[in-house]
Amino acid sequence: MVVGSPAPSDRTDEVFRALADATRRDIVRTVLTEECSVSALARRYPMSVTAVQKHVAVLERAGLVSRRRCGRESLVRGDVEALARARRALDALEEIWRHRVEQMDRVLAEDP
Repeated sequence: MVVGSPAPSDRTDEVFRALADATRRDIVRTVLTEECSVSALARRYPMSVTAVQKHVAVLERAGLVSRRRCGRESLVRGDVEALARARRALDALEEIWRHRVEQMDRVLAEDP
């Protein structure tokens, strides 16, 4: 493993921590449909550009968005693969739960 690079489970934890905030979830929804500047994103929320930049930085560390410079603007776009990884993690948890429920159903069906 590369030093400084989060392990896959650490990255998944970062994704869920990042998505725990409603503003960050909304930013992800927005930049998945269109690339936006940080200043354009800031106009959508009752907070400063600096606060939105901090939200974007959390999303970027989690791999949910990427940023590129275009002149003086910082443009943000969503990364659908990061969401797919989170979805796979949730699917794995759901599978474990479904297996447990099936086991309980079998035990209850056997009990007279």
